Amino acid sequence: MAVQEKNFWLTTAEMPSVAQRPLPQRVDVAILGAGFTGLSAARTLAKAGARVAVMESQTIGWGASSRNGGMVLSGLKVGVRDLLSKYGKEATKRMFDASIEAIDAVERIVAEETIDCNFSRCGHLEVANKPGHFVGFQRSAEMMAKELGHDLHIVAPNELSSEIGSKIYFGGIVDEVSAGVNPARYVAGLGQAAIRAGAEIYERARAEEIVCAANNGASGWKILTSRGPLWAGDVLVATSGYTTGTTPALRRRLIPIGSYIIVTEVMPESVAREVSPRNRMIFNSKYYTHYYRLTPDRRMLFGGRAAFFPETENTIRESQAILRRDMVEIFPQLQNSRVEYVWGGTLDFAFDMMPHVGKMDGLYYSVGYAGHGVAMATLLGQKIAERIASNSALPDTNPFAEIPFKGAPFGLYRRNPWFLPLAGLWFRLLDLVS
Repeated sequence: MAVQEKNFWLTTAEMPSVAQRPLPQRVDVAILGAGFTGLSAARTLAKAGARVAVMESQTIGWGASSRNGGMVLSGLKVGVRDLLSKYGKEATKRMFDASIEAIDAVERIVAEETIDCNFSRCGHLEVANKPGHFVGFQRSAEMMAKELGHDLHIVAPNELSSEIGSKIYFGGIVDEVSAGVNPARYVAGLGQAAIRAGAEIYERARAEEIVCAANNGASGWKILTSRGPLWAGDVLVATSGYTTGTTPALRRRLIPIGSYIIVTEVMPESVAREVSPRNRMIFNSKYYTHYYRLTPDRRMLFGGRAAFFPETENTIRESQAILRRDMVEIFPQLQNSRVEYVWGGTLDFAFDMMPHVGKMDGLYYSVGYAGHGVAMATLLGQKIAERIASNSALPDTNPFAEIPFKGAPFGLYRRNPWFLPLAGLWFRLLDLVS
């Protein structure tokens, strides 16, 4: 059987059916992007009584929201030590607490909307690629407990076989709070929940231009789309790694980075139990990271930054070979396991690798999840929607609205991320010297 170049998760899910009706002339809020952020925001706004139109350039969940590994993780991409150094204890605690609140938000929505998406509080395991990384884990656990009141479990090297069936690592650290989910089923359920709440979703409606325009004396925005124009009082940009020149100021602050995944055939129960005895969400301590987990039907899902460029036919095929080689190096027992699926997707990284929410050039935005988007996009979509609905002039209490959102130094990045090959080399160098 040839490897299928398509998203395995989508073979398990049915997206909501959206009628091809004309765009409305006027709405309270227009949302660009029908992923986790946009749909969570749409659900919240519609429940608050707003008329909401979600404009999606492709189809519901088409981007990273259905293509990711389904890891619902605590914490942020930036480590706690760096957060404390840069932002101080109070702000860091608020940011970390938000990451825990984000997992709770996913769990609550799944329960309230009865979304069948295999949500499970299985915990995550980070494994140490070097002895020095394990020492760092121990320091981080002490710091987390002391400064943030959050307990992590250190797994010594001689105990690691209880967590993972690989002999190449030097210990690990576990957070029991994290969870796993089928992301395609979750985004499908979130879309259905938004529709039930009263939100309107328009697929194949690419926003091409947004201009300031009044309507019957009310200030707002005229949005020109591939399906015609509409007017909105407010606009939320929720396009993450697929942000385009329609919002150039936002695009200049986001780096689109490719991530790639392979999925094997269904494994015997004994092999699945050997490679991942506790069914954790697992990732390693490298900058050029790998992440892996069992799917609910006992396949190995194995992903990573095999190429930094966003997905194309070439990068997907090249990544398949790289990821399979790396998977077998970690798990020799999978040498004869056939790879059945391979695909790629695009993440959004801000230059500081932090989430950012707020208002830019009059448009609301919530972006920059850096691989933590399943949980964080759900929560921040909800929070930015609450902000829009309240129309408050008071300062935003969201911890990610308070941090600077800068672009590349000296204005060196305006359209195409020409520096991605250099970024890849830089992270490989950091892995060598860390």
